[in-house]
Amino acid sequence: MKEPTQIVANIRLTEKASLLGERNNQYVFRVATDANKIEIKQAIEKLFGKKVVRVNTAQYAGKKKRERRADFGRKTHWKKAVVTLAEGEKIELA
Repeated sequence: MKEPTQIVANIRLTEKASLLGERNNQYVFRVATDANKIEIKQAIEKLFGKKVVRVNTAQYAGKKKRERRADFGRKTHWKKAVVTLAEGEKIELA
């Protein structure tokens, strides 16, 4: 099994993620592409010590980007996890 720090890369702080946190007690994380929902749930519970109710995931394809003259490169593929915490639980983002 992987370490929790290998599964959870970072927390996504966007306007939409902030609204989800305020209204629905949901937090958005960028996670490893090969991690499943069970591993993500266990990693969040271990890292933050909070009770996770639900995990939703989404895969994102890396965009094509132009490099130098006419060459095209690609940004990396990544995975997003929206984690719903139990009622009364909160992650401090200070």
